[in-house]
Amino acid sequence: MATLDKVLQQLRQEHKQAEGEVQKLEKAILAIESLTGNGMGVTAKRTRPKRTMSAAARRKIAKAQRARWAKSRKQSEPAKSQGAASARRGLSPEGRKRIAAAARARWARLRSQQKKKAA
Repeated sequence: MATLDKVLQQLRQEHKQAEGEVQKLEKAILAIESLTGNGMGVTAKRTRPKRTMSAAARRKIAKAQRARWAKSRKQSEPAKSQGAASARRGLSPEGRKRIAAAARARWARLRSQQKKKAA
């Protein structure tokens, strides 16, 4: 166990050294980029800074989007009204009774066949 502890301690030391070297390299890169002007608006981790939007701007965007949706719904309503004539038809009570009677007859036939096979 003592050897594993030593190895672990050595690895942690090397990790700290490597992190220090990486930070030095990042500083050097940033210094060169600032001289050339290539690194404008980019942080040390190569990502753009997070942009925040004001509440007023969000409301303005939401209002515009709602207006777009309302416009698209208004344009698509005539197409919907034409489809209303071909709405799904319902079943009459008599038709439902006929279907139920046919299903009962099928099940009765199936049960009688199963009884014949069992006997």
